[in-house]
Amino acid sequence: MQHLMEHIRNERKRLREVREALSQALAEPGARDESFVGFYVAIADYIEAAMDRLDTQDVRMGDMLRSRVSNSDADAQTALQELDERLAGNSAHLRRFLDARDCLKTKGVSAIEKYESAARAYTDYITSNMGHHGGSTDLARHHFSEDDWVYMANIKDEDIDREQSLFNTVFSQAPESFEIRATG
Repeated sequence: MQHLMEHIRNERKRLREVREALSQALAEPGARDESFVGFYVAIADYIEAAMDRLDTQDVRMGDMLRSRVSNSDADAQTALQELDERLAGNSAHLRRFLDARDCLKTKGVSAIEKYESAARAYTDYITSNMGHHGGSTDLARHHFSEDDWVYMANIKDEDIDREQSLFNTVFSQAPESFEIRATG
């Protein structure tokens, strides 16, 4: 179980590092050239894969909790409603972000402004609404067995390999003019 939780923490840490690299790039002044296209596409590809896995985990968590908590437990119901709202908001922002990525793939540099606008909105949403939330996380800690955590995590070797490959691609695609600062 410790290995599983460590893997989940590391996966989420890498997602945060990619999001922070994106936020850093968005904050950098200056013109964007073709070197940013590959970098921005790699970031969106990574985020798409990571968020697909995390969304699956969070949906599974919500479904499992609904089957275990009482409908009369107001705090639990509030936590589950908040989880649903965060996931719906994330999905909407992610879709706009990925649409901007697809536009970037076809139009290149001319679509960077659209991509950056969608990326700012998405990163703002992530930093404001996603991450650890006591209500649903506390419920999961209370109601889940070790087998439940394994099921919820849905970790397969091919997912681990793909996530690591996409993560490495992000940082290998960083433009030479852009120095990524270590975040922690």
